[in-house]
Amino acid sequence: MKSKKGLIVLVVACFLLGITFVYAQPQDVYELKLEGGKFPPVQFSHGKHSTDYKVDCKVCHHKEADPKAKAQKCTECHDPAEVKNGACKAMDAYHKNCINCHKKEAEAGKAAPTKCNDCHKKA
Repeated sequence: MKSKKGLIVLVVACFLLGITFVYAQPQDVYELKLEGGKFPPVQFSHGKHSTDYKVDCKVCHHKEADPKAKAQKCTECHDPAEVKNGACKAMDAYHKNCINCHKKEAEAGKAAPTKCNDCHKKA
C-alpha cells in the first residue's frame, strides 16, 4: 500500500515537473506586424524555419556578424513606411525573403504557403 502511494506521488511530481518545463520554454512564435498594414499580422515560427526547415540564419539576419549571438529586429534597418539608407521598406523585405522562398519551395514540390491569406490569417 505504501509503495503504491509513493508511485502515485512520483508520477504526479513528474507530470507537474514536465508541465513546468514545457511552459518555461522561450516563446518560439513571433507576430510580424506592421502598423498601418492592410493585412493581419503573420504568426512566424522561428523554430520551424531555423530547425525544421534548416533556413540559414543569414537569410533573414543578413547584416549580423553572428546572428546566433545578436539579432536585430528587421524594422531597425527596414523602415515600415519608406526606403531609408538603401534598405527597402519592411514589407518589401519580408516579401522578398518570405514569398520568394515559399514559391521556390512550392515549385520544388514542398508544402509552403504562397497566397496572402495563407500567412496573413484573420483572427
